[in-house]
Formats: sequence, C-alpha cells, structure tokens
Amino acid sequence: MAYSTAPALTVGFDLDMTLIDSRPGIHACYTALAERTGTFIDADLAVTRLGPPLVEEIGNWFPAERVEEMAGLYRSLYPSYAVTGTLALPGAREAIDAVREAGGRSLVVTAKYEPNAKLHLDHLDIRADVLVGDLWAEQKAVALREHGADVYVGDHEGDVRGARAADALSVTVATGPFGADELRAAGADVVLADLTEFPRWLAGHLERTARG
Repeated sequence: MAYSTAPALTVGFDLDMTLIDSRPGIHACYTALAERTGTFIDADLAVTRLGPPLVEEIGNWFPAERVEEMAGLYRSLYPSYAVTGTLALPGAREAIDAVREAGGRSLVVTAKYEPNAKLHLDHLDIRADVLVGDLWAEQKAVALREHGADVYVGDHEGDVRGARAADALSVTVATGPFGADELRAAGADVVLADLTEFPRWLAGHLERTARG
C-alpha cells in the first residue's frame, strides 16, 4: 500500500463518545427499529456499550441470518432518528481547532457507517480534515497509518488497540464506557477526563517533542 505524505502533525479521533454523545440519537434509532420489526431491543442497554461494529449489537437482538438485513434497516433509519438528537461532547470542536492551530491535520476514524458519521460532523459543525468509517479496533490502524497519524484519541479499549497497531500515541478520554483506570489498564499512553483537557495536553506534547 502506498501511504500518503503526512504533515508535521496528524491527530486521529474516534467519533462516538469521543467527539459526540450519540446515545440519545442511537437510543431513538433502536427504539424505531424495534417498533418497525416488532422485536424487543433494550435500547437503554445498547447505548451503554457503544464502540464495536453495529452488527455485534444487532446480533444480540436478531438471529444470525437476519443481522445484515437489520443492520441495513437500522442504517436507513439512522438519518431520520439519530442525527438531530446527538450532541457534541464538551471540547470536541476546540480539540479539532487545536490541531489545526498547531499546523496539523485531523481525521476521524470510526466504526460507524461512514455516510451517517458524516451527517453528524456536518450537523454539529465539527470540521475534521478526513473521515474514514467502518473500521474497528486494530482495523483502524489501516487508516491511521495511511494518513500518518501520530496520535489517536478515543474512549474505548478498542481505540487503544487501534492506536497501538498503528504505532500511534494512544490518548483517551473517560467519556465513554471505560473509566480512567480501565483505560490505563488497557494500555493508553494518556488519559484525559474529556476533550476540554486536550488543547493544553497537545500544547505540552508538542513542546516536549520539540525539545526532544
């Protein structure tokens, strides 16, 4: 694979529960899917374990032979039910801006279906330079390496695994299903409370890097 030439700084970000709180919108979408299919789905439970690919969650509620069909239906419902109810997490836009102000480039690498991920970024005016969807855990390393990411920011142990596989610094935020201690135990290099701490951390990181 031919990799692109990266600028001096490239920072990757996860989407769900890192940049955005998608729980209200995803809850509404699972509720709509349950109503459409007549199948019980515990939406309250489903939104506590965001991160892995959609088909894994769908597989908890539908037989294996219907998972792909139901995932497709969920994705088709998503724009109507999940976008407007989703919020930017505190510091999300400022984190992206901090990368740009440092002369770098930002990319969002997410397990979410890419067209739906783009709807979130557009609706919330989160202006990342690159978006890559449909990648989870170690698969994220493909996009991180292709775009030369130095840092990957996420909220899930799967994000730590992706950063490790890409030889990128793993920066985590305790805004998702994993607490700070769990993220450290998973191997994160840096644990922040949330993205409001990211600009200061980035400034310090770049200063330390410049000093060698």
